[in-house]
Amino acid sequence: ARPAPRGTRGAPPAGAPPPRGGRPPSSQDRVRHHGAVTGPSSVPTPRRVGAGAAAPNRRFYADGSALSRYLVGAPCRAQWLAWAADHEADLVTTPLALTELRRIARPRGVEAHGVAHDVGDRLEVVRFSDQTLRAATKVSGVLPPFIALHLGVALAHPGIEGIATYDLPLAQVAALHELTVVSPGFPAFWWERAG
Repeated sequence: ARPAPRGTRGAPPAGAPPPRGGRPPSSQDRVRHHGAVTGPSSVPTPRRVGAGAAAPNRRFYADGSALSRYLVGAPCRAQWLAWAADHEADLVTTPLALTELRRIARPRGVEAHGVAHDVGDRLEVVRFSDQTLRAATKVSGVLPPFIALHLGVALAHPGIEGIATYDLPLAQVAALHELTVVSPGFPAFWWERAG
């Protein structure tokens, strides 16, 4: 059977295995506001995990706010480096995110510039595709254009199931699209409590 597209609501048919990266629905999944219990198909099973956590065999898109954590003196740098040590092979980024990293690194001197260059050499860099631009257009009403491009890559690239970011609006909209949001050093689901 062909898998349901990302964002499709509902549970798998009875007896079917849970979707990749998902889990079988529980009674807790069926509890909605005010404690009312609904049928298993009325509430989706989210794919997100807490900040800094990650399920195995998932690829993540890293935006400039995440890549900047490689720089000396960056907030949450130690937590990011610990997480990246295990997941760097699963990270995907874009020229836009690398440009953001270089812009942040430039005033910090030669060493920071070297770190930014090294990160660009180590990570897989994907180009913006027509699918990326279409996905970005769909969220451009709630996100600034460049941030929408980051989300567009995460939504359109077939191998990406999550996003590494410390940007609040991007994290919030990514979570709404059922992407795993990873922000090592930040509390779990920080984007839900912010603002």
